[in-house]
Formats: sequence, structure tokens, C-alpha cells
Amino acid sequence: MSARTKKTLIITDFDGTICTVDLGNQIINKFSTASLKDIERDYVKGKIGSRIAYKRIAERLKGSRERMLDHIMVMERLDPYFPEFCSLIKDKGIDVKIVSDGLDFYIKAVLDKYNLTGMEYYSNLAVFGADSSLCIEFPGKNEFCGRCGTCKSRILNSHRLIYDEIIYIGDGYSDFCPSRYADMVFAKKILFQRCEQEGTPCLLFEDFREINCYLLKNY
Repeated sequence: MSARTKKTLIITDFDGTICTVDLGNQIINKFSTASLKDIERDYVKGKIGSRIAYKRIAERLKGSRERMLDHIMVMERLDPYFPEFCSLIKDKGIDVKIVSDGLDFYIKAVLDKYNLTGMEYYSNLAVFGADSSLCIEFPGKNEFCGRCGTCKSRILNSHRLIYDEIIYIGDGYSDFCPSRYADMVFAKKILFQRCEQEGTPCLLFEDFREINCYLLKNY
């Protein structure tokens, strides 16, 4: 099957990838009411997954949706080549879905700001209380694995029968697992290091300019 007749899906992470700033971390750092070093240590060492980490973090966060969004709008940095990527995949007939272990409200806000409202995304859900408390729900979790809030591998594999090729784009811890199941991986930062260690084939990238060049050349 030639590249032109392949049905291709691109699955991409959000924090650190589409948005060059990790907005989840920005929220946590700004609105936490107590130290999170113990949670971060356990997460980095692999003692807990993001689902447990989020539940513990939420107990230490205080802030209204409005205040958090105001902070997000100041801190967000969309990859400058991502709008071009969106136009390119539309022209090429390539589908794209965002998978994030971050929170829905800030992903939607950033996409709306840049008129990217038609993009499908999967993420954790932030539920704000009247007292500025925050509860996090996990509609994309994997019942058979207790680690990530959003199981990116489950989402990727659920599209396997629909697409001939799945390309994955990511940068962090929650991207380790899905990168093993993709046909092709664009990786940076921590994900690139892990792919190198595990022998998972990948292409190093710094921003979406390199991905756009690849798509122009090959599709």
C-alpha cells in the first residue's frame, strides 16, 4: 500500500508537545497549598502513576476555574508551527487526535484561543467546587492498569482496526507506553531518552516544523 492510499492517524500529546509549556505543572506550581515534593518523588521513581499522583495533588490545590484560566492564558506557549501542522494534515487527509494526561479545561481554552476548536482530545476532567476545591476525574483510564489518568495506549490501540498507520508524537513520562505501540514515533526530551534506552525507533524533534517537513516529503 502506498503512502498516498494509507489511512493515517496522528496521535499527539499536549503538554510539552503542542504547548511547549507544561500547563499542568504551571497550575500545580501556582495553586498548590503545600509541598508536592513527596508526590513528585514517588511519581518520578515509578512508585505511583499519574492517577494516584493527581488524586493526592488535588487535595493540595486551591483556586477557582477563572483564576486558573487567567494564569494559563498568561503562561501558555503554543508551538508556533502547530497551526501550520493542522492545515497540513487537513490538506493531506490525515486525522489527528490529542491524548493528554493533563486537564480538559486548559486544553479547551488554548485550542479555543487559536481557533482550533474542531480538534478531538482525550484528557482528565477537572471538576471545580464552589469553595475553589478541585476534584479530578479519569474518563480515559484503563480499568486493568492503575497508573495513568488517561490511558494513551488504550486510545491508540482502539483505533488500530480503523487506520493503516498510527504516528505518535510526545515528550514525557505518560508517552512511554503508547510509543511502543505506534508505527512511527516523533519524540523529544524524556520520551526520546526512553526510546533510545529501550530500542524503540523514533525521530528526534524540537518543534512541529520538523514534523511538517516530514509530512510534506512523505505524504
